[in-house]
Amino acid sequence: MVDAADRYSWLHPHLGTTTRGGHAPREYVVALQHVALALDADPRWRSWWHESGLSACELGIVAEGRLDHLRPSADIRRLEDRLQANFTCALPTGTASAERTAADEVRAMFEVIRQALTLPVLPPDPPLPSPPRDVPDVPVTAKRLPEPTHEPEVQGYLTLTQIQEFFA
Repeated sequence: MVDAADRYSWLHPHLGTTTRGGHAPREYVVALQHVALALDADPRWRSWWHESGLSACELGIVAEGRLDHLRPSADIRRLEDRLQANFTCALPTGTASAERTAADEVRAMFEVIRQALTLPVLPPDPPLPSPPRDVPDVPVTAKRLPEPTHEPEVQGYLTLTQIQEFFA
């Protein structure tokens, strides 16, 4: 049986990490999912997305682990009546909260989507309630990066080919 929330859901987050001996902090992955679910439930964001004419946004987010995050990579495609948008994002550094960093990253992703689809300005961020304390494990696709066999190319971000293949 499909519950009411699933029936009206327009945003479907898929989370992933690249690893080289580590993984994205659980707190940050939970924060990314929490922000996406808050946007999905917000009436202003639902109305904004409705203007795209698409039924859903499949948002793939890859936290880049220990890579030097110079800039995000993005792969945005229309697939029938939905949008598939895959992005990389940086892990939080310093004292910034995981939730604030996640909110900023997800908003930046939607700004790229907005421009690609020529949609109106993004709505304001909805209030983010505190995530529940007993959050079940968030499904995350984790792919280990191969250890470099020689001096790695100074790349600093996943290539479009790598991000297109990430969730395949």
